[in-house]
Amino acid sequence: MIYVFIFILGLFVGSFLNVLVDRLPRNENVIKGRSYCESCKKELKWFDLIPVLSFVFLKGRCRFCKAELSLYYPIIELTTGIMFVLTYAFVSSQFIIYHLSFIIPILYYLFIVSSFIVVFFTDLKYEIISDKILLPAIVVTFLYLLIINPSSLIINLFSGVVTFLFFVIIYLVFSFLTKKESMGGGDIKLTFLLGLFLGFPNIIVGLYLAFLTGALAGIILIIWKKKSFRGATLPFGPFLILGAIVSLFWGNFIFQKIIVFLGL
Repeated sequence: MIYVFIFILGLFVGSFLNVLVDRLPRNENVIKGRSYCESCKKELKWFDLIPVLSFVFLKGRCRFCKAELSLYYPIIELTTGIMFVLTYAFVSSQFIIYHLSFIIPILYYLFIVSSFIVVFFTDLKYEIISDKILLPAIVVTFLYLLIINPSSLIINLFSGVVTFLFFVIIYLVFSFLTKKESMGGGDIKLTFLLGLFLGFPNIIVGLYLAFLTGALAGIILIIWKKKSFRGATLPFGPFLILGAIVSLFWGNFIFQKIIVFLGL
């Protein structure tokens, strides 16, 4: 039953994350103001905001103007629900459940995962990674390591700085060679957060998966003629987030398999 509760909690948190995804890129207030239809601007009723169910009952259309609602809404809600369940399972395998020491880690990881979801979808939808998400996540991660896991603080901080500098170098080299920006500043700041969050060696696994999935996605789009080689651009944030999440849950396992494969 606890997993059902966590999933439902994730659905409702996902509903709020939808607000962040849409309002942060527009610099709108995310606390004040009722949710409204993007087309007719009419305020939505509480029964229009029930996660997933309202979308299904309304058949994906606004109650007032009948405009189609974005599929992002139920996708983000379902994604958050699933991620909350996976995160709870992960944290419960690392800490004693129902003990006081379990409360802070579960709140921390749910907060970070929620931040990752917002970053993933804001970059995917608007190609923007907001500092209003990154900076609080960096501060919270630093404080968590300082208070709960100080033995990992130095290595994680070092991982964050090295990852950040690595991407700064990539940015400078590609910008010099191509005479245009190779990635956004949000991507570079995100890499510092990921390094700080994952530490070594998980950050290596996360970056490898990010580059691998990003390259595969780019090739698929080119084959489908959705993008051309000239000016082909993809938001890299979603791939960084995907790599980080996989590395969070299975990074140690993947890294060990890589070590065995390389015979090290």
